[in-house]
Amino acid sequence: STRMGDADLVQIVERAADDLGAYLHIPFCEAVCPYCDFAVVAGRDEEVSRYLTAVTAEINGSDHVGLVDAVFVGGGTPSRVSGLAGLVGALEERHGLAPDAEVTLEANPEDWTDGKAEELRTAGFTRVSFGAQSYDPMVLEYLGRRHSPNQIDAAVDSVRRTGFESVSIDLIFGSPVESDASWERTLGRALEASPDHVSTYALTVERGTELSRLVIGGAPAPDPDVQAGRYEIAQAILQDAGYRRYEVSNYARPGHECRYNLIAWAQGEYLAFGMGAHGHLDGIRFRNVRKLDAYLDAVERGVSPRAGQESIMTGDPGLGNALDEERVVLGLRRSSGVVLDDVATAFVASSAGIRLVEAGVITAREGRLVILKPLLTDEVCSSFLASRS
Repeated sequence: STRMGDADLVQIVERAADDLGAYLHIPFCEAVCPYCDFAVVAGRDEEVSRYLTAVTAEINGSDHVGLVDAVFVGGGTPSRVSGLAGLVGALEERHGLAPDAEVTLEANPEDWTDGKAEELRTAGFTRVSFGAQSYDPMVLEYLGRRHSPNQIDAAVDSVRRTGFESVSIDLIFGSPVESDASWERTLGRALEASPDHVSTYALTVERGTELSRLVIGGAPAPDPDVQAGRYEIAQAILQDAGYRRYEVSNYARPGHECRYNLIAWAQGEYLAFGMGAHGHLDGIRFRNVRKLDAYLDAVERGVSPRAGQESIMTGDPGLGNALDEERVVLGLRRSSGVVLDDVATAFVASSAGIRLVEAGVITAREGRLVILKPLLTDEVCSSFLASRS
């Protein structure tokens, strides 16, 4: 397990609270994957250049906050789109990028080429995160993915050759067509590709997705107990290979933790551009409209594309509470947990907290509250919130 002797990890994690992030959303996909409930569009590629123009306008109209330390271009499938250099350029011109900024692009293995790698590296991207999902052809087919296992390896190699600083692989476990053995093989193949960072997500059935329609219609659903076992398998194999778990679903070689993610979990600030993008600035969380036409229409008319916002900083007496609660709920996702301040200590001393300590789910050590059973993070956070009311 991750030892808190990883003092550098605590420092990395705490430092992120002062960093500024920026999220850029590129919604275009060839087809929508059956499990996906993100803000995406398929078959609208003719709108790409209009969309990039709109996002650029949104960036140019944003207030300067400071140098950006970590940029994340997510989707959708950003790697399908050319012209991302212009977005990074606009961000750099409007806000400035820190000299050591991390600039991540999400990509699909099947549309990766050496030419694309060169173009993106030149544009200032430093990190690529591939939606690999599995090395098992049956699982890939079940997940509606259109790449082969070999294409994952070729894409990772291409990123390495082009001199990016970091490459990450996303994997999804626990689909009904996967076995423990097949998941172990996927992890083995992923390790052979030797990425700097691995994210492992349990397949979830989200409302309104194709997968949810299939399950409602009687198709087998993912089994949470099976998934718990697969989570343990991943943790054992990845930690054995020198990857350190720094968040519920994320593992990295030391020094390759995703800075953008760390900002989000540290209650840090991040700008957000593009349809469906979520941001956090000055104690206000905001999100942009999720529909492509509504987003384009708003930006082109010079109106804010925000769909809504909520303040976690109002002058209301409950203010401190909401901020504290959010800080703990976000922070507990990290393997280094949260500082044992008054709020965390009160939870550990509550009847719910005592039960969780006795059950070996949470522990207080070296001045921090840490979850020992990461799969129960949501339950721990619910107990924490209930203990506050």
